[in-house]
Amino acid sequence: MYGTPLCRGAVLIRTRLAAWPRRLAPALLAVLCIAATLSAQTKTPSTVPVVMLSDIHFDPFHDPAKFAQLRAEPVSRWPAVLSAPDSPTQAADVAALQDACPVRGVDTPWTLLQSSLKEAHRQQPKPLFVTVSGDLTAHAFDCRVHHLAPTISAKEYSEFAAKVAAFIAFELRETFPGVPVYLALGNNDSGCSDYRETQGSEYLKDTARSFAGDVIDARNRNALLREFSAEGDYSVVLPKPIRHARLIVLQDIFESKKYESCAAKPDGAAADVQVEWLRAQLTAARAAHEHVWVMAHIPPGIDAYATFSKNRDVCAGQKPEMFLNSGKLADTLTDFGDIIKLALFAHTHMDEMRLFQSTTESSGNAVPGKLVPSISPVNGNNPAFTVARVEPGTATLKDYSVYSADNQTGIATTWKEEYSYSSTYGLPDFSAKSLATLTSEFLADKQGSSEHSHAYQDFFYVGLRADSSNAKAEAMRSLWPSYACAMTEDGDAGFRACLCPVKP
Repeated sequence: MYGTPLCRGAVLIRTRLAAWPRRLAPALLAVLCIAATLSAQTKTPSTVPVVMLSDIHFDPFHDPAKFAQLRAEPVSRWPAVLSAPDSPTQAADVAALQDACPVRGVDTPWTLLQSSLKEAHRQQPKPLFVTVSGDLTAHAFDCRVHHLAPTISAKEYSEFAAKVAAFIAFELRETFPGVPVYLALGNNDSGCSDYRETQGSEYLKDTARSFAGDVIDARNRNALLREFSAEGDYSVVLPKPIRHARLIVLQDIFESKKYESCAAKPDGAAADVQVEWLRAQLTAARAAHEHVWVMAHIPPGIDAYATFSKNRDVCAGQKPEMFLNSGKLADTLTDFGDIIKLALFAHTHMDEMRLFQSTTESSGNAVPGKLVPSISPVNGNNPAFTVARVEPGTATLKDYSVYSADNQTGIATTWKEEYSYSSTYGLPDFSAKSLATLTSEFLADKQGSSEHSHAYQDFFYVGLRADSSNAKAEAMRSLWPSYACAMTEDGDAGFRACLCPVKP
């Protein structure tokens, strides 16, 4: 018992016990040693691990002949259905489905989902928590469901869509038993159609119940059930040893410029309700002296790739493509930059950084933003996930590593570490201060030729490299100033001022 350093130190005080009765001194010394040992065992670690996933886009139509059985079975039986041998008509059925409902690439079949979760568990078997920043559901989901079940009712459609979300929650619970999993919904996660949802829908209610029952820890279950059904938003206290910190999750489809209700009608009021709710949550967190993470699916700011692909001449006065309908979410983040330690997004499927900065000095501090790369390889990227390290005392993201698959099928997949943030960029953390240093370097490097610029370009399209063998990656390198400006400017005027040379 006296072998630990703290106990050996305690032995030094035995001379002070000489005045105690002989029979009491050993007992007191033992108590001191036990207390010292327990203190050493319960000392807060310097960092804690977190697993980050996004854009899973699970494809339940990989074998269309199994669709009817998936509709009939509970999600606990889905693994058995999906693992059964493919039907004899699988290839022909998939080809017919692709003709009816074209998708630009391949989403995540059961084999790839299994491989991804198995590897995430291997890399970090006991994370403090897991985040999933949206889009659990395959692309063209509504078209494919209606092609396979032409007479399906709106209620039945919503129920099957909710089962897909519940299945992802179920698989995450099975992979990380006892670990809290915090999921956001994305634009494909809907009870009616892509970019459509209605406040208080049955889909949101069903999804709230499955998330609360499967993956949310008991401390936060009631908060999720109370808040989620309105717009898919909720606020949870992060688990110990992270102290005085919470995660606020948004279903920010309501703020997308493509958003419509399930009745196919625009509803600008839904976005205002969401921003008002977020501001109220952040105000309460500030009053409670809490650190905050904010997670949603669609990032605020400029879509550099869409701006380029649509031939927008920003310097000639044309507007860049924006992800959201307004700058209200970005403004809210920077208004509370004093307490927000990280903003997590996804949607592009790429491995991106953003620094949300206020346009006025009085609005608060900058907020570091991380876009998590996707499991789905639908955009031509290799599947990927992220393992992060978080400082418990401040909820600061200290470091992260991205792991990628060597192919896009999930069959006989080999995973490897793509890169780690700290060793690649030489920065102490992923704070606003560190990200400001890095993005300033990017902005100054107009040709995108520095070591750090090349690293960002290479890792942006996970598993690919920015060279002539990949057109998208090569386009990024040739359009480097647009991507660099999009990292730091989330508004039209700021992006134009950053990108366009000043005329003499």
